Amino acid sequence: MSRPSDHEQARPLLGRRSGAAIALILASGCTGDLGASGAEDPVVVDPPPTTTGPQACEDGAVYPGRAPLRRLTRFEYNKTVRDLFGDTTEPAFSLPSEDVGNGFGNDADALSVSSLLAEQLSTVAEGVARRATSSPEALAKLDPCASNVKAENEEACARTIIERIAPLAYRRPLVADEAGELMALYSVGRADATFDVGVATVIEALLQSPDFLYRIEWGTPDPERPELRRPTGDEMATRLSYLLWGTMPDEELRMAARAGKLSTKEGVRAQAERMLEDPRVHTTVRFFFDNLLPISNLADLERNAEAFPTFSRTIGSFMREETQRFLEHEIFEGTGTWPSILTAPYTFMNGPLAAFYGVDGVRGDEFQQVELDTTQRLGLLTQAGMMAGTTHSNMTNPVTRGSFVINKLMCKKVPLPTGDILEKVKPPEPYTGATARERYSQHSQDAVCAACHQFLDPAGFPFENYDAVGLFRTTENDVQIDASGGVPGTDVTVSGPIELVRALAEDEDVLSCFATRWAEYGYGLTLGSEDACTKKDITAAFVASGYNVKQLLIDLTQTDAFHYMAAREE
Repeated sequence: MSRPSDHEQARPLLGRRSGAAIALILASGCTGDLGASGAEDPVVVDPPPTTTGPQACEDGAVYPGRAPLRRLTRFEYNKTVRDLFGDTTEPAFSLPSEDVGNGFGNDADALSVSSLLAEQLSTVAEGVARRATSSPEALAKLDPCASNVKAENEEACARTIIERIAPLAYRRPLVADEAGELMALYSVGRADATFDVGVATVIEALLQSPDFLYRIEWGTPDPERPELRRPTGDEMATRLSYLLWGTMPDEELRMAARAGKLSTKEGVRAQAERMLEDPRVHTTVRFFFDNLLPISNLADLERNAEAFPTFSRTIGSFMREETQRFLEHEIFEGTGTWPSILTAPYTFMNGPLAAFYGVDGVRGDEFQQVELDTTQRLGLLTQAGMMAGTTHSNMTNPVTRGSFVINKLMCKKVPLPTGDILEKVKPPEPYTGATARERYSQHSQDAVCAACHQFLDPAGFPFENYDAVGLFRTTENDVQIDASGGVPGTDVTVSGPIELVRALAEDEDVLSCFATRWAEYGYGLTLGSEDACTKKDITAAFVASGYNVKQLLIDLTQTDAFHYMAAREE
């Protein structure tokens, strides 16, 4: 039972929404930021800078960034009710999908609440409450007093349950008479019913409270910089836990908050290092890559059975697991750097997936490390799931593969064409050329299309050595494939996919973009020009660590954006 006045007062914390990154529409119809285009082809430019925030980052200055009101995502809701009530049914997946926003579904500026969502949140809360009170054993998990409750101690036990679970749900101590308000709800539910119904009524209310659904931050004035605010201990614990675990703080983190150990960057770092050793961080890393990479829907991928007889949805699910096992191993047990992920000479396969790849010597359903033929495959991008996931039909499309590299891995904006231009860039007919390069050559010949495709195509054509299910090939329709290409926005040329991934692993944009993607996920924002100093700090730390992914997660907890909040607008 949250206090309406609190929710109303929290509105200033939303701050000013960042200006949407609207790129200029040029004569070519192409938008984005792809760097220098060569001679006299100024086809792509930066969007106009916003007027908020600094344009230069001064040494010693503090740039707190925005601290909008963040709502729990479906991923975070599921993990939170798991840790709060032991509910492993992942009930939030029945809620509407989040707007893509920053690509991870947790962009605070995109997490509005529709009437449908509000209604379904009520239904989900009812289900969680029902399961949490469904039996004496379930009730006992809320508090031991509930295992053998009697009429004379019902109210005392209900208050005990409230005083234990409400602070966990709100991720802060109860204030004023919040426990009393919740007891009043218990009494309403208990009237003409039973003890478990009264407790379920309280749980339903907790799960629909803004204090549960939102990560509300009031902050406290910084003693040295009164114009700034810092998260309180509990608010910092919440920032840490949702960044690294996607769930509420554990007891050790709450104790650190109460002891004032989260008021310094050193104290936060110590907790972050501890939390990185907990298996829960692996789930967060999986979620991040499921949303960054085109692998989450591989189990639902459909291909023509006659053209691709060895592919099935089961193989698609194994492809996804291959990528996730590989990433988990490389980050937590291997070299652990982004360049090493892009160029690792091994992967993980089980027996069926190895048979699909044509790799001998792998048996059974367990995934095991397999060395690659590095003349055909190298690192993350050449895995079959990556190639199948960037193909949306039975025929490969170098444009979509190139677009993935540019948009997702280089943080460049090349949106889909619209209007009159869209009419000119219809996908080519299947029989207009033997190979994809022949079929898509019209894009480079048309001046309107060429403006964008001079960037898209060089990153896509090298991956033509992989068919629509990711199997390696050297010919298409009995014609030798020309897999030459290059790194977009540079003069680097390559002769095939292996050279391309090696070049991408050394490209400054690819390396800095990965750090930016993690910052956007970790902070629940789409970073814009007003966040230039945050991006600069994160990138500098990533470079200093040798592009280490685990260290990047720690460094995300050390920025001004993580430790400060702008002064609250009144």
